[in-house]
Amino acid sequence: MIWSDKGFLLSKNKFQENSVVANFYTLKHGKRSGIVFGATSKKIKNYLEIGNELHIQFSSKNENSVGYFKPEIISANSPIYFSDKKKLNCIVSTFNLIYLLTVENQTNKEIYESIKNFYILLKDQNWRQKLIFWELNFLKLIGFDLDIKKYAKLEIVKNKKEFRIKTQNNILKVPEFLIDNNIDKVDEDDLLNAFNLINEYMKANIFSLNNINFPLSRLKFIEKLSD
Repeated sequence: MIWSDKGFLLSKNKFQENSVVANFYTLKHGKRSGIVFGATSKKIKNYLEIGNELHIQFSSKNENSVGYFKPEIISANSPIYFSDKKKLNCIVSTFNLIYLLTVENQTNKEIYESIKNFYILLKDQNWRQKLIFWELNFLKLIGFDLDIKKYAKLEIVKNKKEFRIKTQNNILKVPEFLIDNNIDKVDEDDLLNAFNLINEYMKANIFSLNNINFPLSRLKFIEKLSD
């Protein structure tokens, strides 16, 4: 079986001396895994960075056998942010989430387009606020719609109006910008509360139910945001 496609590199793990097992999210074939031979060579190593977009040729003996990728660079996205630790951690965290939360061999072109949009929002001054909405949309694309406006309840707390969502174990504060979509009035506490809300939703509805550890890359990204 042979096919060609384009895809974003989600993960890579060493396999034998000069090769890696790579996972790509492709346009036409969804998430696919395979071996990249010669991945440690200078020619290939430089562009096998998480988040880069590559043209890939895939080959295998049949549908059930291990496949092999021959990659060529399309867009070196990640190296642009090597000097920006917050955005670099964001890239690592985001692509790890995509890797963990998408299904092998299941095509979804909307997810692929959302990844392209992710790199557009990173260029924006308000990239952190826009990332929140990007994550909510991504969760919706994979079948988990956190309808914040539906579940958030307006309460009076210490003579101030607050939106909150009550879960079995927590009461989570909902930043007002998630209700009115106004990203111009967002402070650091709002951002952390928004990411915490999404974290708790993913833990309760995805990771815990599937016995998957919550990714350390996500925790590191949130930690770096407050530095």
